[in-house]
Amino acid sequence: MVIQEKYPLNHITFMAIYNPPAAAIPLALQARKLKAYFPESKYSIGNNMLVWSGYLQPTFLSPDYLIKIVYKRGNSPNVYVVEPKPLIFPEGKTKLEHVYNTEKQHLCLYHRPSKEWKHTMHIADTIIPWTSEWLYHYEIWVATGTWKGGGLH
Repeated sequence: MVIQEKYPLNHITFMAIYNPPAAAIPLALQARKLKAYFPESKYSIGNNMLVWSGYLQPTFLSPDYLIKIVYKRGNSPNVYVVEPKPLIFPEGKTKLEHVYNTEKQHLCLYHRPSKEWKHTMHIADTIIPWTSEWLYHYEIWVATGTWKGGGLH
C-alpha cells in the first residue's frame, strides 16, 4: 500500500518572520533625554530638526567646551565646538584632526558610510560620549602633536 504524502519532500515551504524596520526615535524624546543628562543645556525643535547645545568636559582637568548638535531627521547628527573658538592647534599644525571643517569646528566622530550611528540610537548615549572622547583625544593632540584617537582619514 502506498501512502501519498500530504507534503512531499520535494516541496518545502519556508516561513520567514518579517521584522519591520525600527522607527526613528522622535526628536522630542531625543531632546528630553539630552535635557535629563544635561539640565543646563538648551534645545529647539522645528522643521524636522533638533538643535541642542550644552557644555562637555572630557576630564576633570579639561575646560568646558560648548557643543552644538544639529540633527535633521533622516540625516546624521552634526556636531560643532562653539566655544572655545578657535580651538588651538599644536605647534606646526594648521588644521584640526578628524573634522569635516576646521573653520566651523565640525567634528568627525565616526565613519558615516559604515552607519555606526543609526536613527534608532539615542544621541545622549552615543553622539555625546563620542564627542567627549573626541575632545579628550583633541587635548592629547594639542599637548603631543600626535592624534591618538584613531579613525579613518
